Amino acid sequence: MGGFFGAISKQDCVLDIFFGVDYHSHLGTRRGGMAIYDEASGGFQRQIHNIENTPFRTKFEGDLSDFRGHSGIGCISDMDPQPLLVRSHLGLYAITTVGIINNDEELVQQYFSDHGHQFMAQSSGKVNASELTAALINQKDSLVEGIRYAQEIIQGSSTILLLTQDGIIAARDKLGRLPVLVGQNDQGCCVSFESFAYQKLGYHTAYELGPGEIVRLTAEGYESLSPAGEEMRICAFLWTYYGYPNSNYEGVNVEVMRYRNGEIMARDEVAQGRLPKVDFVAGVPDSGVPHAIGFANRSGKPFARPFVKYTPTWPRSFMPVNQDVRNQVAKMKQIPVPELIEGKKLLFVDDSIVRGTQLRETVEFLYESGAAEVHMRSACPPIMYGCKYLNFSRSNNDLELLSRRTIQELEGDEGQQHLEEYADASTERGQCLLKSICQKLGFDSLGYQSIHGLLEAIGIDQSKICTYCWTGKE
Repeated sequence: MGGFFGAISKQDCVLDIFFGVDYHSHLGTRRGGMAIYDEASGGFQRQIHNIENTPFRTKFEGDLSDFRGHSGIGCISDMDPQPLLVRSHLGLYAITTVGIINNDEELVQQYFSDHGHQFMAQSSGKVNASELTAALINQKDSLVEGIRYAQEIIQGSSTILLLTQDGIIAARDKLGRLPVLVGQNDQGCCVSFESFAYQKLGYHTAYELGPGEIVRLTAEGYESLSPAGEEMRICAFLWTYYGYPNSNYEGVNVEVMRYRNGEIMARDEVAQGRLPKVDFVAGVPDSGVPHAIGFANRSGKPFARPFVKYTPTWPRSFMPVNQDVRNQVAKMKQIPVPELIEGKKLLFVDDSIVRGTQLRETVEFLYESGAAEVHMRSACPPIMYGCKYLNFSRSNNDLELLSRRTIQELEGDEGQQHLEEYADASTERGQCLLKSICQKLGFDSLGYQSIHGLLEAIGIDQSKICTYCWTGKE
């Protein structure tokens, strides 16, 4: 997906930016970047590294001695190299963005098809999203007007961070699908996706941007340049999966929500008489663990860790470029605790089930290790649609998703007309989906959190939450 961090201070703040960006490393695996403005020399310094096989911190430690300045921004990017330096009639600035531009080709053709415009193409032939966003911003007579214009015509979402000679401008995407928070201390301000990132650096939460709001940060404070809109669709996956446990979004802590989510799942299973007799409840590490703790606490079943991940050498199983190596690394990381597996009936809770590839291998590993039964629960409903707004659960074809692929196998194209019914475990089609996935992946039983249970666990106004990947409703 990606994330960003920026800071502006009365003193040198390079280390704040370095550590603040590093604390967003769980949000992306491809590129990391930093851009620093040094007022003394009147210039920008920038560095971008590939972080697919080496963490952000390791790649950038060697650059710190060359960086100096009182303001800067940085990013973890799952897509394009950034931040970019842009020179236009609006001045020289650095830009980084997070989101998806679904109509990028149309925008290029519509606005930049004459001979006076060109873009640097990626190896895939696609245009860098931040470069295109900057080109749209530069169509107007001010940065604020340009940001509003870009966000209005971009189909998808675009959260934007700019570093200028005068300060930092942060813009939350039009419908607030991602969070943007401002931190403050007695030396200056910072801006971040993750609140814990700046709290560890001595800042306190000062402000949370509303949907579409644009804010300028200086060392003296922050001011809103364009007000927030009324409508919000913040992504529910922030809480269920990719948000870090210590963070708060819209006043709701991630870890607390996950405990509550697991408790609601167990509550409903007990009420419906569906809770199987198991020896232990466990989480699929790492993001499934808090959901499982909540499930165990409410169900009365003991929590355990039948297997752990060995992460010192391979912190992420999806980092290797080669898919065969990825699969092998995923297997190598799973270290069993035989005393908690052999002859045991186990119920696992995962944060979500997207394509199901690694989950099948996990179940095979558990049975090979002597498990008597393996029951699986997903902390969110069946994923029916690839995300149109963020780089998560995004698929070239929705049939890559386990639920959609299984429905196609069961009923062909006719089944695709009944997705809402398949997502409801109380219906005949819903039960058929569960049984088919159990057979496919080797579970003894399978359950998904309901959309109502998930929204209850988040606990904010349901009209403000995006659930597109489950419901297909915008």
